[in-house]
Amino acid sequence: MSDRDTRHQQAMQKLKSRVDQKVAEATEQRGLLLVFTGNGKGKTTAAWGTVTRALGYGYKAGVVQFIKGLWECGERERLGEDPNLEVAIMATGFTWDTQNREADTAACREVWADAERMLADPDVYLVVLDEITYMLKFGYLDIETVKHAIDTRPPEQTVIVTGRNAHRDLLAMADTVTEMQEVRHAFNSGLQARRGIDY
Repeated sequence: MSDRDTRHQQAMQKLKSRVDQKVAEATEQRGLLLVFTGNGKGKTTAAWGTVTRALGYGYKAGVVQFIKGLWECGERERLGEDPNLEVAIMATGFTWDTQNREADTAACREVWADAERMLADPDVYLVVLDEITYMLKFGYLDIETVKHAIDTRPPEQTVIVTGRNAHRDLLAMADTVTEMQEVRHAFNSGLQARRGIDY
């Protein structure tokens, strides 16, 4: 065995030892709170990927879309027939298009009722609150209401929160926080969103 191969084997043995130790220390079993935030692309896509994973194992999942509900959504099109998936949408489109705070608040609260029902249901394994961060930022929803619903959910249920500028209280509560960082975005160079890629 060459020196390089020996060094590689030793490095991999050390890595395996560290990974094995972390696996042995991970003894708690419960649902998680994941927050996908940041200015980069991919937060909703990551959430839908996790929905696909849960459905693949036969778990029930719920997705509540607070912003993009009127947009085409390839994931929703593909997975929508799965009997284990429920999708609720805030059917107003982007708030910067509607420009009507009262109507947007009413629409938000209406779909939030669906979210609260899902968050209280022990049969729902995964709930995605897609773009809910904007609802908190614009004051359509109260942070204490959202925190209470997440805090009192069934212990086996996992929740994913997506959107830019996640509220500091949600970040503090989260088990996992992933921040998507934008290095470059095609839209800023004049390229249109692409069907099947961006939505």
